[in-house]
Amino acid sequence: MDSDFTWLLFALPVAFVLGWLASRFDLRQLKLENRQAPKAYFRGLNFLLNEQQDQAIDAFIEAVQNDPDTQELHFALGNLFRRRGEYQRAVRVHEHLLGRGDLSRADRERAQHALAQDFLRAGLLDRAEAALQKLEGTRYENESRLSLLAIYERSREWAQASLVAQKLDASDQASYITRRAHYLCEQAAEQLAAGDIAAAGALLADAVALAPQAPRPAIDTASLQLRNGDAGAALDTLMALAEIAPLALPLYAATLQQAGVAAHRTGEVLALLQRRYAETPSIDVLEAVIALGGTTGSAADGTTATDATPRDGYIAHLAHQPSLVAASRWLAGETFAHEQFHPQVQRALDQATRPLMRYRCAACGFEAHQHFWHCPGCQAWDSYPPRRVEEL
Repeated sequence: MDSDFTWLLFALPVAFVLGWLASRFDLRQLKLENRQAPKAYFRGLNFLLNEQQDQAIDAFIEAVQNDPDTQELHFALGNLFRRRGEYQRAVRVHEHLLGRGDLSRADRERAQHALAQDFLRAGLLDRAEAALQKLEGTRYENESRLSLLAIYERSREWAQASLVAQKLDASDQASYITRRAHYLCEQAAEQLAAGDIAAAGALLADAVALAPQAPRPAIDTASLQLRNGDAGAALDTLMALAEIAPLALPLYAATLQQAGVAAHRTGEVLALLQRRYAETPSIDVLEAVIALGGTTGSAADGTTATDATPRDGYIAHLAHQPSLVAASRWLAGETFAHEQFHPQVQRALDQATRPLMRYRCAACGFEAHQHFWHCPGCQAWDSYPPRRVEEL
């Protein structure tokens, strides 16, 4: 019995010493790891500032291994992966963060937003859409809606884009009324291509009611009315638009001229075109005037030309602005001493003027022979001026 107590007397001090040594070892190990993690973090930050992304990634990976509970290191690492185009690795980092149960609500929303950005940059639009929809009701809500809008526009899902645009309109951040009218016009074009004229007309009517100041709904409506044989209604639509959006007249001057001829109201149309041309000369408006047999009322020297012919309008146009297009169009109808060389010269002039007749996006500079409401280059809306490259 005495020997048992003696053993305990020796065991207790030994256990205390061993426990003390173990705690000291754990404390030293913890201090060592804590020193290593900041060193690796700051080393990675230094590499990042020196634009040495490979070394920065290695340093951050080391820091994450030493301190796997640090959210900021994960975010930094995921963003680095995304910037380098290593989207799968970025996705894994952000999905790992979302899988943690101890993550705060703010960090969870941040990780969800980062994951959505990974999918967007990788071009995985379906997965990006699902990730963005989970950000409704968070501080990233408006930003996620803008990204969703871009996705729906790229995939031409106009009905979905319209719903998102309505939410953005309700947030009072900016007005999306004109863009929503564009969506209706795009849907109308799809219905028209499918042969459903009635549905196309209803969509265009909604677009006009939504954005009465926007030129596109009225222009598309007039084109549909003219196609249906209702030239009078088409003409009324465009005449009203000429008062609302006079600067867009070059875009629909040819349609206006056709509607005027079909409705037997050429005098009314000609007077409008001549008045607008006098205010803002344009080659498209000029050609509509010439097609109606009218003149611009000015000679090359700026004086009134009572005996001017329609084609003299090209020469009068040169008084307003130097135009290779106008000069080429005038030369096409002239007869010269060496007429046998005229076709070759005309072909060369037509080739030289073709690029001048393009439209150019004011946002990205993308040029096209036709006017686009939605730039195929930068995806901007209403970024194409209604005037040709030569007139800018």
